[in-house]
Amino acid sequence: MRSGHLSLRRKLGLTFLAVIILGSLLWLIFGSRLIRNALIAQAQAKVQHDLNSARMVFNERLRAIEAVVRLTAARESLRDALVTGRTDILGKYLGRVRSENGLDILNLLDSRGLVLVRTRTPDVTGDDLSGDILVRRALERKTVAAPQIISREALARESPEMATQALIEFVPTPMAAPREGNSETSGLLLEAASPVVGEDGAVLGVLTGGILLNRNYEIVDRVKEIVFKDERYKGREAGTATIFQGDLRISTNVKRASGDRAIGTRLSAQVKQAVLDEGKTWLDRAFVVIDWYITAYEPIHDIENRIIGILYVGMLEQPYLDTAARVTRTFALIAALSMGFLFVLLYLSTTRIIRPLQRMAVAAREIARGDLSHKVEVSSRDEIGELADSFNLMTDHLRDANAELVEWGRTLEKKVEERTQELREIQAHLIQSEKLASIGKLAAGIAHEINNPLGGILIYSHLILEETPPGRPHHENLKKIVKETTRCKDIVKGLLDFARPKEPEMSPADIPEILDRCLALMERQALFQNIRIEKSYAPALPRVVADGAQLQQVFMNIILNAAESMNGQGTLGLRVDLDPVRNELAVEISDTGRGIKEEDKARLFEPFFTTKEVGKGTGLGLAISYGIVRKHQGSIEVQSEAGRGATFTVRLPVNRRAA
Repeated sequence: MRSGHLSLRRKLGLTFLAVIILGSLLWLIFGSRLIRNALIAQAQAKVQHDLNSARMVFNERLRAIEAVVRLTAARESLRDALVTGRTDILGKYLGRVRSENGLDILNLLDSRGLVLVRTRTPDVTGDDLSGDILVRRALERKTVAAPQIISREALARESPEMATQALIEFVPTPMAAPREGNSETSGLLLEAASPVVGEDGAVLGVLTGGILLNRNYEIVDRVKEIVFKDERYKGREAGTATIFQGDLRISTNVKRASGDRAIGTRLSAQVKQAVLDEGKTWLDRAFVVIDWYITAYEPIHDIENRIIGILYVGMLEQPYLDTAARVTRTFALIAALSMGFLFVLLYLSTTRIIRPLQRMAVAAREIARGDLSHKVEVSSRDEIGELADSFNLMTDHLRDANAELVEWGRTLEKKVEERTQELREIQAHLIQSEKLASIGKLAAGIAHEINNPLGGILIYSHLILEETPPGRPHHENLKKIVKETTRCKDIVKGLLDFARPKEPEMSPADIPEILDRCLALMERQALFQNIRIEKSYAPALPRVVADGAQLQQVFMNIILNAAESMNGQGTLGLRVDLDPVRNELAVEISDTGRGIKEEDKARLFEPFFTTKEVGKGTGLGLAISYGIVRKHQGSIEVQSEAGRGATFTVRLPVNRRAA
């Protein structure tokens, strides 16, 4: 080996090693990224579901307050006491109702909106609450409930303790938006109001009740208990819930570094912009107090649809990142083991390739020294074996040529002529090979036109069959020729239809009309004589913009498969409904046949897959139907159990303007 030059073994080894390493790295990078994205997407879907659960808990508490207020206002004893002016009795009774139902306030107002009874501070009465939107609605004989922002002064009238409970000092929070002041004095109240109606239908007064959410952890802890079940990760709570007043945490189980609830911390500026300012639902990762969470935020509206707060649920992002890291490490280990295995395989493969070449190099040096009897011993049957055989054959020729030169030195001209003749023969052989190659290309081109001869064979075989009486010996053979030629032509046509699908010619189409046309074409066939057809078309169905001929092909394929599945006996169901939510027509074709095995469902729409006997199906019908429906921006679904029939559902979008 010359110094400064790489050997063939090293060149092959380095080349394949570079390919292996690059492929492993790409697989590791893209695989780990896909898994991480999949885990985060799964977490986002879960946290969105958790937000729905939190909203249900929040609304359930509001409805419970509304129910207490409504039922209490409807009591006859309350109405009678209000008519007779027995406010002392009312105060004791309403105070007991407030305590039993866990309410912070429960007040009775007269028909002008003036406070008659205040259960927390009985001495503070007579103030006018007619300006409260809930009170106004109740005076209009409506029972209403909604979150409300209550000022410090109003809270102080209800109870000094409530004013103190609502007062929250701002805690410096990373990534929070700037805000004036250093504390919040107003409170967020879940409040309900219901009219007290006399026997004559007149409004005698209004009963209002509610709970203050500031530093009230009933709802958020209930959400954590229901949704996250107190799950922890590395000593930390994996899931949290929060109620915001504006961008301020007033009720939460998010913890600060000290372990205290993060009351007084504030929302990040990015989430505040999206949820409070723009009124959107936030579903993404966000920085919450001291860590990153996968979060969901949605605005809380008052009765006038103003955004007054935010409902939040979130899960620690770290468990999902750690899971992704573990999967990445597993991928890396698998990649390393694969690289080691491939490296060993590479070494063995290059040795198998290089060793015969080394033997040929030694043989070439021996031949160069004049030893024409030296041969290469190679037993492989691949290209290297062919090269060794050619090398040995060359050595034999050289030895023979050398003998001929010694023996026939005087007949050089004759030998030249013989060699010239051999060259002519070789040239003629090459020309013949080129002709054969050209004929091969021509044959390949003719293969593309095979459909036309098949058509001719089919036509003429039909003609001969019609001219041959049934009793003649060749009649059955001709029938087999026609049958198999038809099958070949159907296979070619189906393959062309699948490979080069025709673009649909769109126009308004009536789906029930197309189904009826399909039945009219097939129900007179012998296969359909014992099949009961049940149709159920919803009234006033809109038209769809589609290619009616192509949809007819789809429905006929499915209907024919259903009839064959039932062996000509059973019930064929056709149902067409409008899905107003998805704005789609749902076409259901069901049968009572043998059904579809679970392992066959995933392959139903693959080309050439069929469960029919050999020669009774090409396996292209459903594949072509699937392509047609996809061209119409629709979908095909199948529901089936073995032995219980099958239901194919074709969904097609409705374009009302075009219809």
